[in-house]
Amino acid sequence: MMGRRSALAGLGGAALVAGLGPAAAQTGRAGRAIVGFPPGGTADSVTRLYAERLRAQGAAQMVVDNRPGAGGRLALELLKGLPPDGSAFAITPASMITIYPHLYPTSLRYDPLKDFTPVAPVCLFSFGLAVAARHPARTLEEFLAWGKTQRAVDWAAPVPGSVPHFMGVELARKTGLTMNHIPYRGSAPAVTDLLAGTLQAVILPLGELTAFHRSGDARLLAVSSPQRPPRLPDLPTFAESGFPELVHEEWYGAFLPAGASPATVSALHDALATAAASAEVKEVLTKIDLDPTIMQPAAFRERIARELEGWGPIVAASGFKPDQ
Repeated sequence: MMGRRSALAGLGGAALVAGLGPAAAQTGRAGRAIVGFPPGGTADSVTRLYAERLRAQGAAQMVVDNRPGAGGRLALELLKGLPPDGSAFAITPASMITIYPHLYPTSLRYDPLKDFTPVAPVCLFSFGLAVAARHPARTLEEFLAWGKTQRAVDWAAPVPGSVPHFMGVELARKTGLTMNHIPYRGSAPAVTDLLAGTLQAVILPLGELTAFHRSGDARLLAVSSPQRPPRLPDLPTFAESGFPELVHEEWYGAFLPAGASPATVSALHDALATAAASAEVKEVLTKIDLDPTIMQPAAFRERIARELEGWGPIVAASGFKPDQ
């Protein structure tokens, strides 16, 4: 985690955006980039990276507002009630938008298509399954064989109901393993417990794990990307290991409250696109195994609608029922 903070600090304070967040600029209040997870994880790092590059010119500052809780839902509930004037936006993983409506059909306090204005995805990422260095398994095949000798395998994903959580559910279903999911409020504490031996495995964003893999503190066994990561050519994909249904790439996306004007959406979109194209952002994201990606708001909305529909049968087939 410290590597991410050091990389972010090296970006400097140059402002890229004039006119982003007009309400903040007019009042002198700080603009807000809201994230639903605690400091130290990928969601926080990505938000801080883009917030730094979007720091407003003049008196207003762009600050990161961490609102962890309820698996990221609290941040989006907050965003829903804010003015759509560009003074606040959120960066969130896809799960909160495309999966949660199927998990919480009666209790979710926001509608992903009606309560927010999609602006752009800001990066793509994949997931890795990792064990601690002391674990006897050195491959996914060895891990599965070991797991069948255990009463249960204690493992963690960032939050219940996220893409990596359903990957673990599917892995257990396909292999017959008993996998006991331990919920955490974010990735950082899960990694801490993995290294301490409290957890036996994690499925987390790849960027959460690569530094520990390279240092020898943890061991990555498989990755969910369609191809092996260029920076980790020796890491097999789940598809190579016999699990093509575990091929997943997720996005972090930027959203404004519903009702944002076309001018406000365009200003934030263009600012994010400029940031994503910068050498600094590309370098930092590459170091934590993220791929900067931008698309137009209309195309992003179409992607959200398509993924929202696609996750319905997957969630239903899993049988997973979260605590409300």
